[in-house]
Amino acid sequence: MTNPRKKIILNEILFWKQNKLLPEHYCDFLATLYAEGTDLEELEFASHKQAVIPLEKRKMIFLLGTLCISVIALLYVYFTVPSLTMILTFIVASASITLFIIAFRVVKQHNLLAPILHIIAAILLFSVSIRICTTYFSGNNIALFGLIAANCGVWLWSGIKMKLLYFTVSGVLGFIALIGYYIINLT
Repeated sequence: MTNPRKKIILNEILFWKQNKLLPEHYCDFLATLYAEGTDLEELEFASHKQAVIPLEKRKMIFLLGTLCISVIALLYVYFTVPSLTMILTFIVASASITLFIIAFRVVKQHNLLAPILHIIAAILLFSVSIRICTTYFSGNNIALFGLIAANCGVWLWSGIKMKLLYFTVSGVLGFIALIGYYIINLT
């Protein structure tokens, strides 16, 4: 096997070992097998710096990318829409989307913190949607009704998809309340 191919394979094995994708003794066996008699410690030390981007760097790249996109979007909204209300609405919408993303990542690590983030993000998204509807479609009850139904649909879908009882119950209760309101106002 050529040397660059061997380095790539050994880097992957080292990555698996560092991130515990395979048990450590499997990784040691595979690394010994592919090293073909060369000093394994020397290869691990040399390949450690060439391994796939570490988790901390990936998080930093993600955060910087999110920050840059947020700043560009904020500047776009600031220079195209002179309304302060719209800028604040955009900031709250960005915060709710960011909270959704953080909540999905946190749910794997801290089971108590994730529901709080889910609920806060859902409330922020609901309030931003209502604010946008009342700003652009003031007096149009059909648009408001549709928007509330869409939010309830998102809650119901999220509850079923992620197996979250509080979103499922919120979505069903929201639909029941909307149907009840529609029936009462029809008569």
